[in-house]
Amino acid sequence: MYPVEKTRKFTENIFKALGCTQKDAKLAADVLINADLNGVDSHGVARLPGYVRLSDHGRLNPRPEIKIIHETPSTATIDGDRGLGLVVAPFAMKLAMKKAKKAGSGWVAVQNSNHFGIGGYHAAIALESEMIGIAMTHSAPLVVPTYSKEKLLGTNPIAVAIPADKQPAFLADFATTAVAYGKMEILQRKGLDAPLGWVQDAHGKPTTNANAVKEGGGLLPLGGDRENGGHKGYSLGAIVDIFSGVLSGANYGPWVPPFATAGFHGVAAEQVGKGTGHFLGAMRIDAFRPKEDFKQNMDRWIERFRNADHIEGEHVQIPGDQERYWRAERLKTGLPLNEKVVESLRELSERFRVKW
Repeated sequence: MYPVEKTRKFTENIFKALGCTQKDAKLAADVLINADLNGVDSHGVARLPGYVRLSDHGRLNPRPEIKIIHETPSTATIDGDRGLGLVVAPFAMKLAMKKAKKAGSGWVAVQNSNHFGIGGYHAAIALESEMIGIAMTHSAPLVVPTYSKEKLLGTNPIAVAIPADKQPAFLADFATTAVAYGKMEILQRKGLDAPLGWVQDAHGKPTTNANAVKEGGGLLPLGGDRENGGHKGYSLGAIVDIFSGVLSGANYGPWVPPFATAGFHGVAAEQVGKGTGHFLGAMRIDAFRPKEDFKQNMDRWIERFRNADHIEGEHVQIPGDQERYWRAERLKTGLPLNEKVVESLRELSERFRVKW
């Protein structure tokens, strides 16, 4: 187990070594550490070497000048200036909240950004003002649409944060695929097979090979194949791609630039927009009904679902419960970093002369 605060400080110092300001480095580190604390190991400090590779390939601006390029009272489009998505997305959410305070809701499309980490972090920023927050992003094409052998979509997550009264917030954060690619990377590090229904091979056949995407195959949409509802996951992923890419002026579909994980370093030969895109929104509850009335009803909703008649040995959770469980555990015990992740972080330590 690795101490949370020391790992946070190390991560912050690596971002500073890349040229980020103290403020941005601290924010970027906070997004990654929160992923690890929430049990989302695929999007925590394991991703840090990927951001370094983005910098190495000239795709990351450590000190971006984020600017609004189009605006109405309730909407905006911003150019992230090739900045860390970990920094650009919170900027966008705070702008959406500012607009929501005046107009009831605020919506911000983002172009020219990079990988933004876990969507739940950005959606939850809205909870600070007791608003509903929504965050989504597209990503590099690793996913096959239903019946396709071509990879045309990313894992394209959606996150929604909804405040309650005495109960903790509802916080859903999920990929629109059967599994996020980061989970495949974890299986690769451990030398394990993938469950059937997660991925197909280069010929479009179901496989358990965790390296199938690298070998010409693709991740399957949420639901898996057509018979199990994969067309619905495909539709969800397409919606995220259109909102994040087509609407914002970023790249989209097969042209979304890859995050610099192992085996995916380059940039698509053809560009149809600027960088990676996101879409974020904030809604003021009292734009729809009295806030306290809503929050009390959210409490009732949560309590009713938690008290559902359940399968023996299990219990019904609400979105966000699992993350809260892991956070409480890991704040006490530390972060269980994989050996290969630790090895990659030690390499960064030596390269940038930052104490590990």
